[in-house]
Order: sequence, then structure tokens, then C-alpha cells
Amino acid sequence: MRPLDFLGSIKLKLGVVILAAVAVTVTVVAVGGGLGVSWLLTGLVALALSLALVQLLAHGMTFPLRQMVAASRAMARGDYSRRITATSRDEVGELARAFNSMAAELEEVDRARRDLIANASHELRTPIGALRARLENLVDGVEMADREVFEGLLHQVERLGDLVQQLLDLSKLESGAVLLERTSVPAGDLLDTVVDEWRTQASLRGVRLEAEIQGAQPVLDIDVHRLQQVLGNLVGNAIRHSPPGGGVFIRAGSRDTYTRLEVEDEGPGISPAEAERVFERFYRSDRARSNDDGGSGLGLAIAHWIVELHGGSISVDQTCPKGCRIVVELPG
Repeated sequence: MRPLDFLGSIKLKLGVVILAAVAVTVTVVAVGGGLGVSWLLTGLVALALSLALVQLLAHGMTFPLRQMVAASRAMARGDYSRRITATSRDEVGELARAFNSMAAELEEVDRARRDLIANASHELRTPIGALRARLENLVDGVEMADREVFEGLLHQVERLGDLVQQLLDLSKLESGAVLLERTSVPAGDLLDTVVDEWRTQASLRGVRLEAEIQGAQPVLDIDVHRLQQVLGNLVGNAIRHSPPGGGVFIRAGSRDTYTRLEVEDEGPGISPAEAERVFERFYRSDRARSNDDGGSGLGLAIAHWIVELHGGSISVDQTCPKGCRIVVELPG
């Protein structure tokens, strides 16, 4: 029972409790005196009724605090699911609502931590398992140590190294440890660098890779290395999902007060249901999961963090009639 929840101040509640106790005492003393009851018995009755009333009112006032103590002990054991009954309008109620908000955030952080450990373990186990199997074959004499075997081993080591580097990058970005080193660079120079970096990979897959400036060439105030990382992740994904003979197109242009960068491919595209989730850590579509070369699911999460550090946004353009178009919008 919490009869004082409607009051908006803890001081007002304490005042009401004191006044109620005094009123009960005065009433009992007056009634006892009128009935001729001894002052000792009257005092004892008044004391008992006053204590009962104070206990009743104070129990409701302190109930959220007792809940917070129990929830804090549960959090210390790793249980972040506890919530406080926050019906009071006073400072204790505000504290309870703040506690619930904190608990929800901690629960989400703990879930993300557990997901990160589980997903990272899964992604690391794949190349490590492949390396172990090939090395065991070499030791047992099942395979000969020829160039093809060593190229396969090198591929798995590179995949493992890329994943570890992505995990390190994501950890730095989420902790805010990355400081941008901004410089002014023409958009065409940025696009040409990315195209030169990925041209060989595109050729091996039979994919055209083209860059285009739409309208006047914008000049970007960016961390060049980080934006190359963003576009590299986008282009790498586009090449990976484009069919032989398809094309990957990188475009840049100015739109009002921002610069728009696009990476478009002619692959199967991204469904509307997955358009938001593709920027989550380790998220991979069902199509990508069925492909051993589908990536780790960290590239777009890293791109999202870097773009946000620049004050921009990144999204999937659902108006693209064919394939997938990812748009990066940067201020300036």
C-alpha cells in the first residue's frame, strides 16, 4: 500500500507523516481524557497507533529503495533484468525511473558483450579450424606441401588477421579512442584511390569497377584513411555479391549542404527487412551466411561508426531498382 504516491516531494510526504502522527496522538489523548482513561494507558494507545500509522506510510515511501537494494545485489551477480516499481511522483520515484533506465542500458550492454564474445568465437573458429585441418593433413602425409596448399593456408591466415584487425578497430571506435585527422581532399582523389586498391580483386571476379563524379567535384573535410576504410568495406562487399560480368559503381556529388557518396552493385540486393540490421555487428544475411566468403559481418558496423564520427549518416537506398546502393552523406 502506497497512499502518498500522489505527492510530488519527499519533504512534503515527511511533513504529512509527522502531522498524521501528531493528529492521531492528540485525538487519542482527547478521547481518553473525555472518557476518564488514565494518562498512562492513553499515552500507550496513542504511541501504538502513531507508530502503526507511521509504519504504514513509511513502508510505501521506502518500498522503491528496498527494491533498488535487492536489484543492485542481483546486478552484482550478473542479473540485469530487475526493475523498480516507479509509481511515486517524488524524488524517490525519479530515482527509481533513472535506476530502471540504467538497468535497461546495462542489460543491453551485457547482451551485446555476450553476443560479441559468441560471434567472435564463432568467426575465429572457422579459419582456425581450416588451418588446423590442413596442417594435420600435412603432418599425417595426406597432403603434399605444394604451392596450392600453402596458398590455402595463407588465405586462412589473412582471413584470421583481417578479423582480428576488424575487432580491434571496432573496439577503438566504440570506446571513443579514435581521433579523426581531418584534411581537405577532392572527392575524385578519394574515389580513384579506392578503385586502384580494389581493381585487381574486381578483375579476378569478372566485375567492372567504375568511379564517377556527379556535377562539380566536392572537396571533403575528412580523415582520409578512415573514409578509405569505409569505401573499401562497401566496395569489397559490392564486389563479393556482384555476379560475373556485373558492375560496381562509386559516385560522389554535392547535395545542398552535404556531400553524397554512393556505392552501387548489380547483385541480389538487400531486402527491406534487413536494411537496418546490416549495420549491426556480426549481422549477416541468410544469403551471405550460405557463402563461405561472405565476410565476418563487421565491415558495415565499422563503416557506420566511422561515418557517425564524421557527423554523417549511412543507409541502404531502397529506391535502387536493381542490386544494392549504399549511401553515405557527409556534412559540408
